[in-house]
Amino acid sequence: MENKSPLSPHIQIYRWHISSLVSISHRVTGIINIIAITLICLWVSLLFFGEVNYALINFVLNSFLGKFLALGLAWSFSFQILSEIRHLIMDMGYGFELQTTRITGLVVIFGSILLTIIIYLLGKNLI
Repeated sequence: MENKSPLSPHIQIYRWHISSLVSISHRVTGIINIIAITLICLWVSLLFFGEVNYALINFVLNSFLGKFLALGLAWSFSFQILSEIRHLIMDMGYGFELQTTRITGLVVIFGSILLTIIIYLLGKNLI
């Protein structure tokens, strides 16, 4: 007996869409943001224990890796905020058309990059 039922979509035959990318990235940035908030709380609590801890944290944040992480977190939070706004609009029943989901997905991706650049420029006192 031959099974002629269709295969479920899986990684080898499924074509990626903007909505898929935004959805998966939304979940990943959510996890990253929770870890970042926890580390920021730890950082603030370490500041209460004296100047040595402050100097260490200041050294780490002023290094190339620290600046890169800060910029990455700015993107992560920006992406999460824009994606949440997109989800809130969809929860109200709008934006389920295929073209609208593509446009809002691209707005989330490029908007988060633009917000990260603005945050960087604000941090450098250039704006």
